Amino acid sequence: MIPRIEFAPDAPVPLSGIRVVDMSRLVAGNMVSLQLADQGAEVIKIEDPKVGDPLRAWRTKGLSLHWKVYARNKKSLAINLRPQAGRDVLLDLLATADILIENYRPGTLEEMGMGPDVLHARNPKLIIVRITGFGQDGPYRDRPGFGTLVEAMSGFAAKNGFGDRPPVLPPLAMADMISGLYGAYAIMVALRVVERGGKGQIIDLPLLEPMISVLGPEAAMYTVSGEKPARTGSRSLTTSPRNVYETSDGRFIAISASIQQMAERVFRAIGRADMIDDPKFRTNTDRVRNIDECDGIVADWIKARTLAENMAVFEAAEVTAIPVYEIDQLIADPHVHARGVLVEAPDEEAGSVLMHNIIPRLSETPGRLRSAAPSLGQHNAEILGSLGLDAARMAALVAAGVMKES
Repeated sequence: MIPRIEFAPDAPVPLSGIRVVDMSRLVAGNMVSLQLADQGAEVIKIEDPKVGDPLRAWRTKGLSLHWKVYARNKKSLAINLRPQAGRDVLLDLLATADILIENYRPGTLEEMGMGPDVLHARNPKLIIVRITGFGQDGPYRDRPGFGTLVEAMSGFAAKNGFGDRPPVLPPLAMADMISGLYGAYAIMVALRVVERGGKGQIIDLPLLEPMISVLGPEAAMYTVSGEKPARTGSRSLTTSPRNVYETSDGRFIAISASIQQMAERVFRAIGRADMIDDPKFRTNTDRVRNIDECDGIVADWIKARTLAENMAVFEAAEVTAIPVYEIDQLIADPHVHARGVLVEAPDEEAGSVLMHNIIPRLSETPGRLRSAAPSLGQHNAEILGSLGLDAARMAALVAAGVMKES
């Protein structure tokens, strides 16, 4: 069974005492702050009092499931930053913060009177993460930059898919998520600098550059070979056999024989040990050169058997093969259950929400699920109270339309 957890708001967590102000919207910034929140940082989401983070509008059957997953362990401060009174409150908050995350177009923070020079004058140790599509400088700095654009520009889409079909964009916010992980890592580096007596600094985090980095040596291979990467579907042009193969009962198996020993295991498992010494398949280079024939032999053998029959053979031979799962099969998998990879977290609106558990797992100081995603402005009074604002001042901000009533 999927573990059902209860929130542990008072559990000891490794980033306790770190205050993060997250002014970003949508996925990348929320991915950065989620990593910190899961490990115990106090993450304060700054939201528009009327609509909140746009993730709240991404709904499935009426439920804001993206928000419920990405905003867990966070707090919500719903405040209007257009009036100076709202910006004054935010400046006071940032004076107490360790980290600021924002994803405005370059120059917007400065136009608001909250550029890094202003913020560092009040809080020299503040770490400022600036998320954009293309970076704080360069010819494209002023372009709007959703992840889709950089997934296209980076070269990912051009090599993704099949050669006889158009390029394929990823069906998820890949660039945002990758940049979010890079951002969380960069923050930990910057926190280490502050811990050693250094100053706060600016982290320039464009979506484009992390996306290019995970494509690996594409640029190097092109400059050496002069050949652009082809779209090869699920094949690899660096190792063979590596593909997705259909079984007789309409299921699919993924195989990756990325080392010589594994390729030999595959050939023995399918009754073709002769391929090990065949000049066409002897080495990885040989197999890639004859990839159509190699793939065809493996595919024909798998297609003649059911998924269960194939997996029984491959598991006995210790071949790196696994079924291609649909989401329902992943949720039902016993390994996922045993490891607690997914958990049922309490939710007032839905009863519970299935979500991924905290990763990575630290043996001595694990992160914890401490609270559900907040309602809009849920923590206004708590956060502003920590800044010394009394009830009368908060009421005045509500009356002036600067703050949402808690």
